[in-house]
Amino acid sequence: MSDQNIVNINERGGNFKWRSYSKLGIILVLIIAGLGILFSNLFIVKEGEYKVIRQFGEVVRIEKEPGLAFKIPFIQSVTTLPKYQMTYDVSEAEINTKDKKVMIIDNYAVWKIEDPKKMISNARTLEGAEARMEEFIYSVTRSELGRLNYEEIINDEKSSRGSLNDQITTKVNELLANDNYGITVTDVRIKRTDLPSENEHSVYTRMISERQSTAQEYLSRGDAQKNVIIAETDRTVREMLAKAQADAEVIRAEGEAGAAKVYNEAFSKDPEFYSLFRTLESYKKTINGETVIVLPSDSPYARLLMGNTN
Repeated sequence: MSDQNIVNINERGGNFKWRSYSKLGIILVLIIAGLGILFSNLFIVKEGEYKVIRQFGEVVRIEKEPGLAFKIPFIQSVTTLPKYQMTYDVSEAEINTKDKKVMIIDNYAVWKIEDPKKMISNARTLEGAEARMEEFIYSVTRSELGRLNYEEIINDEKSSRGSLNDQITTKVNELLANDNYGITVTDVRIKRTDLPSENEHSVYTRMISERQSTAQEYLSRGDAQKNVIIAETDRTVREMLAKAQADAEVIRAEGEAGAAKVYNEAFSKDPEFYSLFRTLESYKKTINGETVIVLPSDSPYARLLMGNTN
């Protein structure tokens, strides 16, 4: 074999090895690229979020359960929407009460997305959903408060603020459901009610006057009730005293009658002792430290005073 043939064989062997290595490299590159495309189109659905898969701008799938999911490369895209409850601070707005007073109402709402596909179809974005929700809240709040007087809204004793919030929440949800916005309002709360600054002084003055009038009315009612109670008590006391006095007179008369009977029975047994006892009793009433008695020396009274009983 000539040297030229040997060279040709070596060249062919080298070309074969080069082509094998090239094919292997291409295969490896394709595998790596495929894996890269695969992993770049995998996504994780977390707790508390929705994953929205769009194809050419149209929603084709909603992933709601946590876990790993896949989208078609280059054709589909993924966006995220919150699944948890959110708080929205509604803009302040003026409303007119039933008694034609202007009030500034400040609300907040707690809401969440129930159906992402409906929300995207009708509201497009979160901001759009919040805007529509705010419109409904303002409309319902204006309607509900427009049926109440100003005092009923601000006065805790006459207000049904808790049930009013529930009514607003229910009606807002009805409007959202009718228009298929795919969102639900959990709670709407009135956190502040104010008057326009130009009306505050006159309204506060009138409220103070009304409160003073109400307080005076309560005081007058209290005085009237006090007088009634005092009169009834005095009448009851007089009746009790009269009855007690009558009972005492009866008891006293019965006691004196009983005493007289006892005296008569006792004295009838010894008339002389009775005469002596009566005489001594008379001394208690007629003789004291300044008494001067002039009696004949032979009178019975004098003899008794001098201790002569004969």
